[in-house]
Amino acid sequence: MIPKKETQYAKWKAACILASKGKTMAYSSYRTEVRNIQSFLQMKNLAPPSGQAAPDLDSMEMNAECFVSPRYVKKYKTKQLTARILEAHQNIAQLSLMEAKMRFIQAWQSLPEFGINYYIVRFRGSKKDEVLGVSYNRLIRIDMSTGLPVTTWRFSNMKQWNVAIEFDQNIQVAFSCQSCDCKVVHEFIGGYIFLSTRSKDQNETLDEELFHKLTGGQE
Repeated sequence: MIPKKETQYAKWKAACILASKGKTMAYSSYRTEVRNIQSFLQMKNLAPPSGQAAPDLDSMEMNAECFVSPRYVKKYKTKQLTARILEAHQNIAQLSLMEAKMRFIQAWQSLPEFGINYYIVRFRGSKKDEVLGVSYNRLIRIDMSTGLPVTTWRFSNMKQWNVAIEFDQNIQVAFSCQSCDCKVVHEFIGGYIFLSTRSKDQNETLDEELFHKLTGGQE
């Protein structure tokens, strides 16, 4: 049985979520939003303090699928997901809001693909679309069908870039962007290179001229 206050909170938060998307409580997903929030609140209440026995997972009414990506739903059973979610929640249940946020940021930054932006491109000489990953220190050519990296180019070896990119050892990379304006990729590369030139001193004066030179791009 969910307490009345938690039910009211779930309805209020669900309404706010829909309102942020320009929708009202009459929208079809309102009840689903309410149930998802109630499931989360129930998960929080049932997470046991340290040293106590875990709750009966079979008796819980929690939609674990709402808290993980589809690939994990296919990989694990609902009972396994519920147990993992409760375990993860128990690890942060006693943290303050700021500490929990910092823990989330640290976990996010530890992911293998953290900081990589992906674009669909067509490399010169190729007849198929591929994925270009732009990271803070490198470009990654990725096979779209397998998701595996094919080639990696480090910014430290880059001589210049515009429509084509030239690296050391006379390596030139040219491509056309299929998912965005090519200038967007140029700005990302320039922005990352600019950040790499900055020191950790927060009082360092911003070199606006260099920033615009690196990110401005040319047609």
